[in-house]
Amino acid sequence: MFGITDLWLFVISGIALNIMPGPDSLYVIGRSGAQGFRAGSTASFGIASGTLVHIFAAAFGLSAILATSATAFTVIKILGCCYLVYMGLSMILSRKDSAEESVVHRPTSQKKIFSQGFLTNVLNPKVALFFLAFVPQFIAYDAPNKVLSFLILGLIFNINGMIWCHLLAWSSASVGRRVKQSRRVNQLMNQCAGALFICFGIKLALSEQN
Repeated sequence: MFGITDLWLFVISGIALNIMPGPDSLYVIGRSGAQGFRAGSTASFGIASGTLVHIFAAAFGLSAILATSATAFTVIKILGCCYLVYMGLSMILSRKDSAEESVVHRPTSQKKIFSQGFLTNVLNPKVALFFLAFVPQFIAYDAPNKVLSFLILGLIFNINGMIWCHLLAWSSASVGRRVKQSRRVNQLMNQCAGALFICFGIKLALSEQN
């Protein structure tokens, strides 16, 4: 149907890939633990919006530029690296002696949470290359409309990712409520998350075009 093959395998593979740890899931966990399920849900929608950009870009061939142009890939990679490192440093350098100035204790607006989730995803060129490499494997060579097939598979992948992110948000918010009274624990969690963001940024900077 729609030129899609082995849909069941695509769904299973997509779920397995979605649950692999990365900056997106880390961001959802961090926001949910600090500000509850609503913040985690907003972060999930921001990430999903960024994924939609990659899906449409790949479906209409724009992401092929990243696969063939070393310059374009490097520019996006550097932007993504800088953003992840900036996010990490903001968490690590948050003041310990002021709850008002702490990233953990100071509520972040839903709009900012959404935009940060969006940028965390959309500035990662590896996501674009992933869709170019993974999705076409499940589209028949004689599909009548390959773009439509690509979009359908991309949306299925994105919906599965949204479900997983909301499960992460719910579980993280539950844990977050238990430790919220401890400023020291919150600060430690925030700094650990910041260190992981920096690691993801460095990993992205060292990644190669393939």
